[in-house]
Amino acid sequence: MVMLLSALWRGMGADIEQLRAILKVRLTMDDRRPAGIGRQQRKGKKKYSIFSIFIYCLVGCGYMFLLVTVKDRILGLTLYFSAFLAIITLMLITDFSSVLFDPRDKYILFPRPVNDRTLVLSRMLHIFIYIFRIVLPMSLPGWIALGVLDGWKSALLFPLTVLLMIGFALFFVNGVYLLVLKLAKAEKFKDVINYFQIAIMVIFFATYYLLLPMIRRQQIQNISITDYPWVRYVPSYWLALCWSWIGYPVTLAGTSFLSALAVICPLAFMYALVRWLSPAFSRHMSGIDAVDVAENKGARVKREAPGKFYQKLAYAFNRSDDARAGFMMAWLQSSRSRAFRMKVYPTFAFIPVYFFYILTQDHTTLRHAILHLQDHPKHIILLYMSSFVMINAMNYIAISDQYKAAWVYYATPVQVPGKVMLGAFKAVWIKYFLPFFILISLFVLYIWGASAVPDVILALVNVTLFLSCIARISQRHLPFSMMEQMKDRGGRVAKSVLVMLIPFTLGGIHYLCVDLYLLKLIFLVLSAIMLWLLLGSYGNTSWENMMSSEAE
Repeated sequence: MVMLLSALWRGMGADIEQLRAILKVRLTMDDRRPAGIGRQQRKGKKKYSIFSIFIYCLVGCGYMFLLVTVKDRILGLTLYFSAFLAIITLMLITDFSSVLFDPRDKYILFPRPVNDRTLVLSRMLHIFIYIFRIVLPMSLPGWIALGVLDGWKSALLFPLTVLLMIGFALFFVNGVYLLVLKLAKAEKFKDVINYFQIAIMVIFFATYYLLLPMIRRQQIQNISITDYPWVRYVPSYWLALCWSWIGYPVTLAGTSFLSALAVICPLAFMYALVRWLSPAFSRHMSGIDAVDVAENKGARVKREAPGKFYQKLAYAFNRSDDARAGFMMAWLQSSRSRAFRMKVYPTFAFIPVYFFYILTQDHTTLRHAILHLQDHPKHIILLYMSSFVMINAMNYIAISDQYKAAWVYYATPVQVPGKVMLGAFKAVWIKYFLPFFILISLFVLYIWGASAVPDVILALVNVTLFLSCIARISQRHLPFSMMEQMKDRGGRVAKSVLVMLIPFTLGGIHYLCVDLYLLKLIFLVLSAIMLWLLLGSYGNTSWENMMSSEAE
């Protein structure tokens, strides 16, 4: 599909044959998992999960609500595209921006006569293909709804605006990255981008969820776009104005000409990115990679002094040397890895924001909701929401750009790899989850008093039980031993939606017996026994069990 626009790519300075060859190899490699030492190549796995498509369609049904509820079609489409732009931007910032700055091409493509415009465009189109595969099923419910409500003209126009929307987010976000790459020094670039990504993720998430209650309180059915004249500066409004081409009235007078920006801006961003920001791309990327190599060499010679805090923790919480080694490795690498920090740290801000969003569902103002917190046992929700920090950390504890260094696991006399994995699990639990849970518990005890102590203890055991279930079933991987693949990024989003249901189920059972202390005591004992058995089973994972889980 993307090569149908070969004339456009050629006009931007790309070599069409090289672009087609690079894209073909990238997409082929995405369907292959590096075998590595001790691993088997997975065969026969479907390239695109039906389950993922189903989950994306369910998410799209939520966005479709904005279309069928609002009477003004332009306003409904503005809200619809705003929600889509938010989630696309978040995906670009969190999961796909690393593809743009993947330094592995330097071994094959950089020494070849491939110009920077072809390199940058191939990476952008690679990301575009995967974003499109996610957005297509998400937009399908809205597409069908428009066809039923408005007829064939609206249904025919919809795919064009979806493509423009993807292009708008893709080229703008990555254009900013390339601009920073061009202006910043190589040794500072990754730190600047890392902090920028974390800040933008938190801002987007907080804005999205804190504005939703405001829209609901003003009765979205009767909201008028004339009350918000600033909407003319929002790209999602420009996309919605494309429906003025097929006769829909523009309520905000004098803005119909802005529909041209929906077409001009994505193309202008793409042109500026490829023509002006891509020159010297290879040189800048080589500089970044050289800095990383220098840092890694310096890290090798550095010796850790005995008696460090994490070393004391490793010996206190682990009985075997293998588990202590896994503990210390996960503790150190999680601090040194920029990718890990960028994926995990924003979650600490997401949970309070989402909790305040839940509070506003039953009250008119956030202040009123906070003042009446004691009237309802909503601390149960907050306690179980803390599990998302650990879930996110567990998803990325096995992923590393230097995954080939995992040969050390197989070269050493490790009889039971489960001990190493259990040590890594404990490190992440103590380093990230436990401090955050303690802060939440202090807030809960401050608001709900000492009567909430049993709930805090039961929630801690239940959440750890749930996390150990995930580790035992689907996280049987040695720490920082796997490469993250493009095809796994979209599937992780769909799986996360399903995983979120489990802690809320445990929390729901806890909520039902919130005033029944005997039931809570029985629940606590049963959960503690199950947790002890699961951690023991996870720590006894053999090489055969681990390899069979990786081959699934």
